[in-house]
Order: sequence, then C-alpha cells, then structure tokens
Amino acid sequence: MSGAALAAYAGATRYEVLADRDDGTVVRCGDTVAKAHAPDSDPDALAVRILVAGDAALAGVLLPPLRTGLGRVAGRAVSLWPYGAPVAPDRPEDAPWEAAAELLAALHRTPLHRLPAPLPPMRGPAKLARALHRLAVAHPPAAPAPASTPAGRATADDGADAAAMARLVRAAAATLPAWTRGDGSRPSGGVLCHGDLHLGQLVRGPAGRWRLIDVDDLGLGAPAWDLARPAAWYAAGLLDTRTWLRFLDAYRAAGGPAAGPPGADPWPELDVAARALTVQTAALALAKAAREERRLDDVEHLMVDACARIASLPPDLERPAPS
Repeated sequence: MSGAALAAYAGATRYEVLADRDDGTVVRCGDTVAKAHAPDSDPDALAVRILVAGDAALAGVLLPPLRTGLGRVAGRAVSLWPYGAPVAPDRPEDAPWEAAAELLAALHRTPLHRLPAPLPPMRGPAKLARALHRLAVAHPPAAPAPASTPAGRATADDGADAAAMARLVRAAAATLPAWTRGDGSRPSGGVLCHGDLHLGQLVRGPAGRWRLIDVDDLGLGAPAWDLARPAAWYAAGLLDTRTWLRFLDAYRAAGGPAAGPPGADPWPELDVAARALTVQTAALALAKAAREERRLDDVEHLMVDACARIASLPPDLERPAPS
C-alpha cells in the first residue's frame, strides 16, 4: 500500500516506512504512526481490538491508539498510534524480557467484564493455519514418503531437500490438537491474550515505560500461547537457559496464570502451544525461502530440526488447551 496515502491520512507529507508486509503497512509521520491493516481483516473484530487497546483497564499494558475509531484508505482499515521507540535489534543483551513477561501477566489478569464486548478470539491458531497454507502453496503435499523413510523419522538434512523438510513440518503439525491448527471448536474459557508476542511487539511508551503494540491478533484464548514463542526458542536452542528463566520467573512473579506456580515444571501447560509456534515458524521459514529462492539459514534450520523431533511424537489430538 502507498506510504504517501497513509501519511496523508495522518495529516503529514513526510513519512518513513516502518513495515510493508502482506499483513499490514506501517508508516511513521513524526510522532504519529499510521497502520493499514491486512486486507482480509474482520472489520468488526478489529474495531473491538482497537477499543480494547484504548480502554483504561489496559492503560499500563497496551500502547493506546490516538483514535479509537478506524479510518479507511484505499479500501484498507487504518488506525493511528503514538510513536514508541522499539527494542534495539543490535543489543540483544538489553532485550526487555522481564518487562515483556510482566506486561503479559497483566494482560492475562485483566478482568474480562471491564472490556468492550464481545471479545473476538485470539488469532494464534488462525495464524498457524495460515502458515500451513503458505507452506502448502510453496511446497504442495506429494505422495507419502516411502516406508523406509517415513516423514516423522526424516531429518532436516535430507539432502537440503525442501520438500522433505516440508513433510517434516506437516508431520509435526499432525501431532497437534486440531484446535491449534484452526480446526474445530476451540476449548471454552480463556483470558485476554496478545496472540503474537515477540520482542518486536514492545515499544517505549509514556515516561519511557514498555508497552505492547499490534493488537491485530488480540482476543480471548489460552494464555500459554503468548509464552509459546520464547518457549519454542528455548526448546530449539535459540534462547539460552538464563534468559528463558528470567522471562518465566518474571511472568510467574507478576501473577501470570499460565506456566504453573514458581518452581513447578512449566511444560505440561506450555508444551502444546510451544509446539504449535515451532510448526508455524518453520512453515513460514520454508515458504519464505521458497519465495526468495534461497536455502534456509541456520536459525530456520533449527526450527525445522525441532519439527523433526515433534514429528516423532505420537498424535496428541485430544490434549486440552493449555491454561
């Protein structure tokens, strides 16, 4: 989408493109940020999400919009936000893991009766379904692998064969409960969840305090999903033990309802969501590499390797949602 059109909507002529992806275009105009949301966004659900972001109950958790209403530019829903300084990508040692955990705990503890209703569902499972669809487009499912090399026993090094790696990711997805892949009915209950937590979703808000941004996937769901990406990174070897425990301990100390009490094993609650995020990350990596006509990088290979381990597990279709 045209950055100039977004800037004009924000009342500016000079702008900087911060992101331009299929799921949204974001431009900065001085202290204002204009975001054009994905073309297929549900306008009613998005409107509620914007209202939630501006609700007083979330004032210390979510960066509030400049307007709680949505505009339209070139047929796309557009929202306006104050600019906040993001996490510095070149200083991983300064990553605000504790702040992210505390914000998640506060989000998960938010009384639902104080929020605009009806809350839409958290879109985590929908994002996994979309990632698997993109994988299928990039690497269409072929005939089953020969019995001598079943997909669940292959390795990510099968001659750097992208088709073999895609089979691994699909085999890993098949071990997950259907609800995590956007199929069937979701488990009842839940709390207010962000739906797409990573460090890029934090900015410095008022008085320099960290706030969560990007509410496109916000909604009612299983809180473990918001802990799933760092959990998946830790399980895959991308996040060191010390950092993982900093994040986990801060979440528990702040009263977060997922991952159990301090000192307990968090994996019974986090396992399903962490496996789902592993599959999602690997599926998107393979689809992106195919589109860019390149091999996977080392980090992407680690996520596919993790899928190889997941694929060796028995199907867990009836496991309940993580709490």
